[in-house]
Amino acid sequence: MLTDSYNVSVCRLLLALCSLCVLCGDNLAQNFKTLHDGVEYAQLDHNLGGEPVKINLLRLDLKKVRLDVHHAFDKAIGLETTSSIAKRNGAVAAINAGFFRLDKSEFAGDAAGILQIDRQLWSESTNNRSAIAIQNGGQHTIVEFGNFQTEIVAGFGVDSEFAFHGINRDRKANEIVLYTPQYGATTRTDPNSIEIQITGCEVREFSRWCNKTEVSENSGNSPIPSDGFVVSIGKGAIEKSNNILYFAKRTSSRPLHFENTLRLVMKIDFGKGMAWNSFEDVTNGVSRLIRTGKIDITWEQEKASRSFAETRHPRTAVAKLKGRKFLMMTVDGRQPGVSVGMSLQELAEYLISLGAVDAMNLDGGGSTTMFLDSKVVNTPSDKEGERKVGDAILVTLRKKPSSKK
Repeated sequence: MLTDSYNVSVCRLLLALCSLCVLCGDNLAQNFKTLHDGVEYAQLDHNLGGEPVKINLLRLDLKKVRLDVHHAFDKAIGLETTSSIAKRNGAVAAINAGFFRLDKSEFAGDAAGILQIDRQLWSESTNNRSAIAIQNGGQHTIVEFGNFQTEIVAGFGVDSEFAFHGINRDRKANEIVLYTPQYGATTRTDPNSIEIQITGCEVREFSRWCNKTEVSENSGNSPIPSDGFVVSIGKGAIEKSNNILYFAKRTSSRPLHFENTLRLVMKIDFGKGMAWNSFEDVTNGVSRLIRTGKIDITWEQEKASRSFAETRHPRTAVAKLKGRKFLMMTVDGRQPGVSVGMSLQELAEYLISLGAVDAMNLDGGGSTTMFLDSKVVNTPSDKEGERKVGDAILVTLRKKPSSKK
């Protein structure tokens, strides 16, 4: 006759096995439907400890579609819904992407981390956070996840070389910030600064060599030339910039020589021996979820909060799958009784069950949105509905090569 303790042990074992098989049930019930050549879609109802979770999945063949990052209204600051960004650019599908500044200021939409579009750096990296890099080749799209670092340096020679604190964002009083045409018409800075307009630039490898400068002291909100840049030096950083100002003033009043032409370098260190221009588009996230087939959650190294990682929230994630497919995923949350969201650990475990070999988490919460075939297919958590975001990853169909007659 079985003892009570033995019965209890058996029951506990069965419960543990059942909880492990929750993922197995979802795996069998994916039922992906092909909506376009290279685009498969599934909508799932998942269960986490008795709590419901609604999940949307896009499985993509990167030989048949391309991926592109687009920012709101094609400017470095500003907000726009994911669906609007997608419709403007003729995408069949899209998800929200990087973290961004969300407030009511004129700088709302500024990327909160690395952002590169069409090989032009729009925003610097932050806290060594995870990022997705995209390269659209002629035959297929390549995607890499990593902790990519930006480098923005300028100088009129070795003695005057200096690094920027940032690019295309609100400048603090003790900072030097670079502004490019992607930012907008003017720098939106206060008058307690010195600003250097730089034009006459030519591109050599990953450098820009510029031969015309114009220095404005006690000036802010300078126009950004369409063919150049503006260096904005805050009041607290002016003392450290004396060499720079000396050369800038000298070049603005005398004919330039090669040795005092300004050299501007903007590049991304991708590591792995990849060249600075290996990828067209890069956008930020927090944090890595899976690396080479194993769960590797890096929110602590990336200086995110414990509540961000361990509380169940709406989530947006991307993953590389076995078989060289690419996955976009949204998890609805903050909707008690309908969908409660996931922690980063739960998200990583679920992606492993789907065959993910590498994955990372993008911006989530009220931003979480999946657009497909002219409509939003998930349920965003904000009461107002779909949230305006900074940038999105868009899916467009590759054009089939025309057959010869």
